[in-house]
Amino acid sequence: MAKNNKIKQNLKELIDTKDFVEHVSVDCVIFGFHKDTLKVLLLKYHDLDLWAVPGGFIFNDENLNDAAARTLYERTHLSDVFLEQFYTFGDSKRTENNTHQKLLENRNIEVEKNHWIYQRFISVGYCALVDYTLTHTFPDSFNEICQWFDIDKIPNMAFDHQEMIEKGLLYLRKNIDYQVMGSNLLPDKFTMKELQHLYESILGEPLRRNNFQRKMLSLNILERLEKHYSGSANKAPYLYRFLDNPKISNADFLDK
Repeated sequence: MAKNNKIKQNLKELIDTKDFVEHVSVDCVIFGFHKDTLKVLLLKYHDLDLWAVPGGFIFNDENLNDAAARTLYERTHLSDVFLEQFYTFGDSKRTENNTHQKLLENRNIEVEKNHWIYQRFISVGYCALVDYTLTHTFPDSFNEICQWFDIDKIPNMAFDHQEMIEKGLLYLRKNIDYQVMGSNLLPDKFTMKELQHLYESILGEPLRRNNFQRKMLSLNILERLEKHYSGSANKAPYLYRFLDNPKISNADFLDK
């Protein structure tokens, strides 16, 4: 009972806030990589069979990027994440599934029909590729569970968040070189095979080994190190690491 009262109190405080920018919100699509599988981080609403990407509202005196970083931290405790804007979601009917209304009704919180929480919102989408092991469950006034889902096993989503995931994944794949470099998903030293396997998992398709290696070396983002000896000496692959300050060209998609 004490927990429910705290949740209700936190929701009521949020609803009563007058310091938010009207009609604009931020949402963060967070991807991770675990056991050869691309995943997305989702939150479950209290008392609703609906999931959502981490997001929230923007204070009047807050920069947009700062709002995205703050809401992500408040909802997941993820910090120092390289977030990139990837899309603006502005469909006139994107918030008409009454998610907020159902959430408030379940907590017996009454607000006027013209309250700002029920009005149309345009959401600025951010995405990032992060280390799967860095996330923690952190319930707040809206969500009770923070959980990873395989990218092809997305549950029932609130609002237009299914579309957000799809567009975020498309952006991730188009900008994979930048995202992989900033994600710390690989050890400091790695083989070309390990790097290719990560790319294939994100892109969702196999890549030709020779084409992949030629393309990665042409980007001038890798430094070749010593060989990795784990068996036969004549088959030992070279180790690589990402350069500290590479200059990436606007590369086309990788050829299969």
